[in-house]
Amino acid sequence: MNELVQRFLRYVTFDTQSDPHNSACPSSAGQFTFAEFLKNELIELGLSDVSLDKNGYLMAKLPSNVDYLVPAIGFVAHMDTAPDASGKDVKPQFVEDYQGGDIALGKGDEVLSPIQYPDLHKLHGHNLITTDGTTLLGADNKAGIAEIISAVSELINNPDIPHGDICIGFTPDEEIGRGANLFDVEKFGAQWAYTIDGGPVGELEYENFNATSADVICYGTNVHPGTAKDKMVNSMNIAAQFQMLMPSDETPETTEGYEGFYHLKSAEMSVARSELGYIIRDFEREGLEARKVFMQKKVDELNSQLTKGRVELKLSDSYFNMKEMVEPHPHIIELAKQAMIACDVEPLIKPIRGGTDGARLSFMGLPCPNIFTGGYNFHGIHEFISVEGMEQAVNVIVTLSEKTAISYR
Repeated sequence: MNELVQRFLRYVTFDTQSDPHNSACPSSAGQFTFAEFLKNELIELGLSDVSLDKNGYLMAKLPSNVDYLVPAIGFVAHMDTAPDASGKDVKPQFVEDYQGGDIALGKGDEVLSPIQYPDLHKLHGHNLITTDGTTLLGADNKAGIAEIISAVSELINNPDIPHGDICIGFTPDEEIGRGANLFDVEKFGAQWAYTIDGGPVGELEYENFNATSADVICYGTNVHPGTAKDKMVNSMNIAAQFQMLMPSDETPETTEGYEGFYHLKSAEMSVARSELGYIIRDFEREGLEARKVFMQKKVDELNSQLTKGRVELKLSDSYFNMKEMVEPHPHIIELAKQAMIACDVEPLIKPIRGGTDGARLSFMGLPCPNIFTGGYNFHGIHEFISVEGMEQAVNVIVTLSEKTAISYR
């Protein structure tokens, strides 16, 4: 078993599931435990400027090995796993030389099927790492961390490969939208960076959704149901009326590519007060603003129809499309494309239908596109990753570091 896989398997033993209900940073103790483990590993590798702050942000540097000026570049990955599925007691399974068909997960009835997941058709002959069907795997984003550290290890062990300063940053709480909140860009020291946080081999992304959260709060009146006539106002009924006003063909399950959506992701219901939690996504700022206006219009429309009770809308912008911050620096994308091509990887430039730390970091002065890890089906019990895909990610990181240095020679 190679060093990269061993690294990844060590990392997934750490339970680093982030907690959106905890305002602390990091939001879970396991993330800090994992960060301390990684800190010691980076020190043992011989990296400089290794630091772990009280909020769980881990940084380090591999100093340049050339005698001319090369801009410092960075590689970033997050340590937490998503709250959507358990990340505790992960039991990875190996599928060697996959030749097609369903993959049984663990002892239960869960399977990975190419009927449900057609990407499996492209992975014949690959060695896959899956879950046992009870937890997520943690490839998002412990694969990214393993790939970055393995690439740095390769650069250390092959001093004939030229590179400038390589800055490494591992962040907490990316999965709950806080990964860049306390990231010290100046301390990090890179002129630009790449998140290693994408999916299938070849993904290269520098566009992402503009994102807003929208809370629709419905107010009613609760009285004893035995004496409720003409007195009770059930806020849950108001919430149901509001949801019926939302377009059913503009949801995550009905859209793709550059299409935006409204997504009802949570609901807290009672007679007196109900709150619907939406996220709004659009690739254009103007489109996002139009969607916010649309929701406010529907709130006003419902309020005008109600004789009792009322509805309120609270909006909060989350992040914006990194494209406007990355496009002024086309060489960042070009270097990544050249590195992929040199590694026999076809660049697949596509928009991220979501967000990464890179989106926030780009607006903090650190342009930061996203590169693949080789993983699939993140955030759930059907998550898996290709070992060959992970190895290609390592090769791309090493080659990208080399090509950056050569381009400034």
